Amino acid sequence: MLLSAADLFRDLSQATLEAAARIAAEERHAPGTFLFQAGDAAADFFVLSVGRIRLSVSRGGGIAHTVNRSGETLGWSSMAGFDIYSASAECIEPTTVLRIPAAQLIGILEGDPASGLKFFQHLAHYIGGRLIESYGATLSMHPEKGAFGG
Repeated sequence: MLLSAADLFRDLSQATLEAAARIAAEERHAPGTFLFQAGDAAADFFVLSVGRIRLSVSRGGGIAHTVNRSGETLGWSSMAGFDIYSASAECIEPTTVLRIPAAQLIGILEGDPASGLKFFQHLAHYIGGRLIESYGATLSMHPEKGAFGG
């Protein structure tokens, strides 16, 4: 998969894309494999090539989101300054991802501030969308509360 096709890497400079591609490692995983678990050190950032990954906030527990579209990203904690992952990521079918060391990626983005700004703007947009999705799911479980918790 080309990084330029991934959501968060859109519009980044060619030099930054090439530098990020050099540190990315393609990995293939069988169903049942965890890329990371909640509480693990947040060291890597992932881009889905093919497959499906269940993100959950507790082992075997509530599904927060399913990553299933090529170019989707996960492991944001590693890029947002958190020491540990807040969710677990389990492959639920044969899956191929790009694993990118977060500290190295942040260094690359710091070296190209315009691309770094675009990357983090995309990340903020993506996290905001996931938050709105989460709000919708919460409200659907408690419709009597209304939009403001009534």
